[in-house]
Amino acid sequence: MIPGLKKPISVSKAKVFLPIAIVLMALAFSCTRQPEEKDPVDRSTIKIGYFGDLTGPNYNFGKSAINGVLMVADEVNQAGGINGRRIDVVIEDDRGSPEEAARLTAKLIDQDKVIAIIAGGTSGNSRAAAPKAQSSHIPLISPSSTDPAVTQAGDYIFRACFVDSFQGEVMARFAANTLKAQKAAIIFDFNSPYGRGLSDYFELSFAKFGGRIVSKQSYTQGDADFKGQLSTIRAAEPDVIYIPGYYGDVTLIAKQARQLGLTQPLLGGDGWDAPELWPLGGDALNGSYISTHYSVDDPSPAIRSFVDEYMRRYGNLMPDAHAALAYDAARILFDAITRAGTTDGPKLRDALAQTKDFSGVTGMISMDANRDAVKPAVVLKLMDVRFIYQETVQPARVAPSPATPSPTPAQSRRSAT
Repeated sequence: MIPGLKKPISVSKAKVFLPIAIVLMALAFSCTRQPEEKDPVDRSTIKIGYFGDLTGPNYNFGKSAINGVLMVADEVNQAGGINGRRIDVVIEDDRGSPEEAARLTAKLIDQDKVIAIIAGGTSGNSRAAAPKAQSSHIPLISPSSTDPAVTQAGDYIFRACFVDSFQGEVMARFAANTLKAQKAAIIFDFNSPYGRGLSDYFELSFAKFGGRIVSKQSYTQGDADFKGQLSTIRAAEPDVIYIPGYYGDVTLIAKQARQLGLTQPLLGGDGWDAPELWPLGGDALNGSYISTHYSVDDPSPAIRSFVDEYMRRYGNLMPDAHAALAYDAARILFDAITRAGTTDGPKLRDALAQTKDFSGVTGMISMDANRDAVKPAVVLKLMDVRFIYQETVQPARVAPSPATPSPTPAQSRRSAT
């Protein structure tokens, strides 16, 4: 007899109640059972690689660039990351060496497992790093490598700056049309792809605008005495002197030019744009002009916000073009990750290639079919420790690169051989 019942249950009735009890127990169990777990959300960090010259001959470029990259990473992380994932920047110093840039690119890809690389170095270093990134299907974006050959390494290589063919033409046009120069001299770093490229593009464009190159001299980065080349230039009596070099060499050349009595305007490119330019060059730079990527005095709200925040973060340091370019390069990369919805290399590459009308602090940016940024340049006058805005030169508008279908495994194997 079951306790609590006054009458025993017959066997026939027990046969009826037993299945009912089993069903009720099963229902009760199903109601209390936890739902099946869904696939866990990926909360791992997104590892981005960075290399640049932090201790070598152009250390200011690298330090400015990493400041810009870290500023964006902090902004993204403070806003909750990308799809809840934080950004982790792995920083390496290439010391200005192309060989070191290539080695560090392999290290970032093979050991650190980064999903993309920001190449904060010069054009020569970016060119050395590009083949490894291309063969590994890891997107590499250079903030400031203006040599057209950089992105020719393959469809995973991008830049956030204009190219030297455009920059050289900008300064040649300014010299001929604004300064009314008819004769120009050039002194450039023979071993630098940046210096050789800008020299050639300026020469071709200056001739197109009716000008003539009356002397073309070369040097090697690190030289200390330029008086021989400058004496030859003085004898040619040019109206302007074009020096497409980096700030360390340029300041020595400027001082020695003034000592030899050369009073002509000195012209240059974005390689002059560094915080150390004025401390090194001083009054010898007065009356010079450069082409570069943005003006720190631009009153637009976006640039004012960028400049103010950068100065707040970095001890009242004024952001040069390399800081602004790296800031834009990182923003372009993080925007592409967001649009791609993944860190998969081929899909991220496609999203980067589709970048169009991206509003950067260095201008409106679109990627063309060569993965080069189509964007404006500005001309600045150097006077009394200031960079004074002169004009903005807009590029021809070009459609961005279409997405390239991701290769099949068989195609990937063939391309790697």
